[in-house]
Amino acid sequence: MKFSKLCTPTEHRMSRRQWLGAAAGTTAGLLGLGDLAQPAFAEELKKKRKQVLFVWIDGGMSQLETWDPKPNTQFGGPFRAIPTSVNGIQVSELLPRTAKQMHHLALVRSLCTKDNSHSAGVARIQRGDPKNRGVTYPFFGSAVAKLLGPGDSGLPPYVWIKPGSGGFMTEDAGFLGPKYGAIAFGDGKPPENLMRHKSLSAEDDADRNELRRLADQRYAKERRTSATEANSYVYEMAAQLQKRQELFDASKLAPRDVERYGTHELGRHMLLARRMLEAGVTFVKVNSYGWDTHGDNFNGHQNMVPKFDQAFSSLIEDLAARGMLDNVLVIAMSEFGRTPRINGHIGRDHWPEAWSLVMGGCGIKRGIAVGATNDKGTAVATDEHDIGHLFHTWFRALGIDPFETEYDNSGQPLPIAHEGCIAIKELLA
Repeated sequence: MKFSKLCTPTEHRMSRRQWLGAAAGTTAGLLGLGDLAQPAFAEELKKKRKQVLFVWIDGGMSQLETWDPKPNTQFGGPFRAIPTSVNGIQVSELLPRTAKQMHHLALVRSLCTKDNSHSAGVARIQRGDPKNRGVTYPFFGSAVAKLLGPGDSGLPPYVWIKPGSGGFMTEDAGFLGPKYGAIAFGDGKPPENLMRHKSLSAEDDADRNELRRLADQRYAKERRTSATEANSYVYEMAAQLQKRQELFDASKLAPRDVERYGTHELGRHMLLARRMLEAGVTFVKVNSYGWDTHGDNFNGHQNMVPKFDQAFSSLIEDLAARGMLDNVLVIAMSEFGRTPRINGHIGRDHWPEAWSLVMGGCGIKRGIAVGATNDKGTAVATDEHDIGHLFHTWFRALGIDPFETEYDNSGQPLPIAHEGCIAIKELLA
């Protein structure tokens, strides 16, 4: 079987620019404005560009110490509930800064999911738990990279800012193929050995890359192309990142921003996330680890939540001030919540039965709390929402109809979200 040669990402960007130019010209001609209308038309298209910030709080943030406090109850713990900028909505006293941004945000307090292990929960939540179809579904970041594309920034459509090591992480992509994996910035730094060696001139580097492209095309001509496509993609993205080294230059950061976000790890990574969104990256994931508080839950959250609060609230404040919340969907969540019952180690265990998340921005109503748990926080008292409902909601917020849009898995049509779920209408603007 023969497979057709694939064009490069650069060629796609050129064709999009040509299309935009033609579209602008056509619209201008219809309006009788000529070339004067083209910049305004292009700017309007840019305004409609959707992006996602996905903050993954790995291990399980406690809803009782954050979004759904139950003070003065059997399982409530030592922390108070405080008012927010939205009348009637309260959050934990560990979130004073985010409380002031609540008018930009929406809480979901009615999550009821199935898996209480990290190994199952992390994958299930980030894939949206579609029905078992014998293929590995993509994580949300890879799905958005596929469905929305890279835009015109030239930067990778899916970047992952995380502690530890970085590199090209293909696991998230599932059946979409390795091209739609994440380019991870370990500790917020660009990939190692990104820059061209001093002994190699720009001309020699260009010649070398052209030879590589020709070799890739020849190799792929009689073979399935997913691996060679991903290989070429990595080189193309590396070339683009070489041109944008200033994104990682901490010396260019405003000292006030560094102080506002925090000099701790999460603060630095959230500030880099803002810069990536400003630069036009489609999907930015930020990881925070260490939230699995089976022991000493209250001291653990008293240490970790304020760091999240500082960085997250600063980012929401900045996105709102820049007018970016209209285009950027913001989500902060874990793989599950934590048990109301406090164990013998003064900790909370895994609890997928009744937990919460926060979101806001593009396509989402602001200043609301959807769903509720009972007085002790042991169960959802309103309609329960599984992760499939959230995927439908997120896709709708991004302007994607989950019932009209399908993946193409080598000729096999597959739904992008669980067919047994629908969007949470109360959340959609």
